[in-house]
Amino acid sequence: METFTEPRKLVANPLFAGERRAALEALDLGVIDEPIADIIEAFSLLPHCYTLQCCCGHFLTAPGQDDHSLAPIPEGHVIAVRYRIAYVALCVENSDPGRALLDALSRVPAMDPGYVQFGSADWFWDQWVNSYALQVTPVTHRFKDQAPLATGEALHTQRVRDHFFDDLRLVLAEELARLPAD
Repeated sequence: METFTEPRKLVANPLFAGERRAALEALDLGVIDEPIADIIEAFSLLPHCYTLQCCCGHFLTAPGQDDHSLAPIPEGHVIAVRYRIAYVALCVENSDPGRALLDALSRVPAMDPGYVQFGSADWFWDQWVNSYALQVTPVTHRFKDQAPLATGEALHTQRVRDHFFDDLRLVLAEELARLPAD
């Protein structure tokens, strides 16, 4: 599955409000990977976006391991790891606050451009215009939703993933602080 293309330009979307309402009604934080449920909840508070899908990233080190395991790579692990990518996909409103959010999100990959990408996925865009994704995976695997990684690369990816979500929390805190008080 292709998960990354260059980010597209925002376009007019008169259906945004209804799509956002439907997405929020369908949102079940109980099925979100627990380590990032707070991030998805914060995105849901922003009136100029809504999330589509997400994954906190899974590092699978043993045959038959649960694909949704939240376990970190075990200390001393030396064989290849199957990595299911960490990502957040969302739709953004074509508005001043939406453009400001996109600008902030587009800067997140600067933390480690070899491992963090920002873009659009054609298959999301075909269903939801103005959809974007931030993902964490070695750039050589940016078109895949999972990849085999050597242990050193997997450990680096795990560290980047953790910092990535911390950076997203900072972006969201700034975005939430800009919202008008009720």
